[in-house]
Amino acid sequence: MKSAVETLNPTRVRLTVEVPFEELKDSLDAAYKKINQQVTVKGFRKGKIPARVIDQRFGRGAVLEEAVNDALPKFYTEAVNEAEIDVLGQPEVDITELKDGETLNFTAEVDVRPAIEIPDYSGIEVEVDAVEVSEEDVEKAVSDLRERFASTSPVERAAEDGDVVTIDLQAKVDGEVLEDGVAEGVSYTIGSGELLDGIDDAVKGLEAGGEATFTSELKGGSAAGKEAEVTVKVTQVAARELPELDDDFAQLASEFDTLDELKADSRKRLENMKQYDQATQAQERVLEKLLDLVEVPVPEKLLEDEINTRKHNLEHHQLGQMGLDLEKYLEIQGKTVEEFDAETKEAAVKGIKTQFVLDELVKQEKLNVNQEELTEHLMRRAASSGMSPDQFAQAVVEGGQVPLLVGEVARGKALAVVVEKATVKDTNGEVIDLDDEDEVEQATETVEAAEGTADEAGEEKTEG
Repeated sequence: MKSAVETLNPTRVRLTVEVPFEELKDSLDAAYKKINQQVTVKGFRKGKIPARVIDQRFGRGAVLEEAVNDALPKFYTEAVNEAEIDVLGQPEVDITELKDGETLNFTAEVDVRPAIEIPDYSGIEVEVDAVEVSEEDVEKAVSDLRERFASTSPVERAAEDGDVVTIDLQAKVDGEVLEDGVAEGVSYTIGSGELLDGIDDAVKGLEAGGEATFTSELKGGSAAGKEAEVTVKVTQVAARELPELDDDFAQLASEFDTLDELKADSRKRLENMKQYDQATQAQERVLEKLLDLVEVPVPEKLLEDEINTRKHNLEHHQLGQMGLDLEKYLEIQGKTVEEFDAETKEAAVKGIKTQFVLDELVKQEKLNVNQEELTEHLMRRAASSGMSPDQFAQAVVEGGQVPLLVGEVARGKALAVVVEKATVKDTNGEVIDLDDEDEVEQATETVEAAEGTADEAGEEKTEG
């Protein structure tokens, strides 16, 4: 076999392959054997039909077609390996010449991973938000905790903001009661915004036994997105009572003995959360600066596939779970189809560039992924997918996705290397040290978000 490679553009090549006919012998033998098992010829036992009879009865062309279909993947792979190119996706193959007994010639056009030169990135500087926790932040955290320990007691008065009402609901569309539009004994806190638009105004002022009707757009169910006439009946009004903010509350709501200790712990937790957010912000901004430094051509077919994958995942997974279609989603977001398409394309381009640049850095920095790092990553992806670690691991192995997970962690390590060499300052001008034992896993999450894979655990994604 002889092969040659022609560069069509920085992301696409054409392979020209010439195969001497004798190299098709194994595939021809396999073709005759396969046809032998599929046909019957009077006077011959099944599987024992001579080749010349098959040629006469079914045509030599059918045999050649079967043999070539069998042989092409092998010769294509050999040509790719010989040319030492990093292909992306499936090739477009064209048989240019097939002479029985002489030669098989074909071309294969395929996208390839572009050659990328990573410049010196040690001078990257980014600014992030300072970690500042105010007294108001602490008071709100304690107040939210206090809300969780509120008790309720029935009252004989009209419902007010903050009360917990027990209600029965009935929804009609075009005068017909929906099969899934009836609910009884629903507990609802007035002002929480957790049910239908308009329900707060409808129930406020009603006592137990009171009833009201209002119009609202349904958020889910069989008539999601449609205007419905909703009848609500209040069966009970209960006032919420908050516990006193004192040492007794601290002992009730936490492991601490005093309210001061509880507040100090709340402050520490808020600081840790803001430090985590600060680190994520630093990683995102360092990644943006890194991508700006590198010229990355994006293969058209890969980009098209990535855009389609993102749209499919949004429409059939995320929106489907919320009972929305794309049209309704865009209406809620206040976006046109053109704006959505432009944003999706921009995100897809960024995802592909992120993968290309960080993969190149993995090679350049000779980064490896150890078992502990892979296991930690697998555990987190399992948790985000709603599966047990064992179930997720089995799905990953059966789907042949272990290399994908390894690649995600390796790219996270590559980003961590860049962040480590960058200068990160907060808005107060203070230099931030982001050294943390969870840095690689957090960087991996940042990379997943940039690539658009953070919400696709267990889902197949576009990959080279």
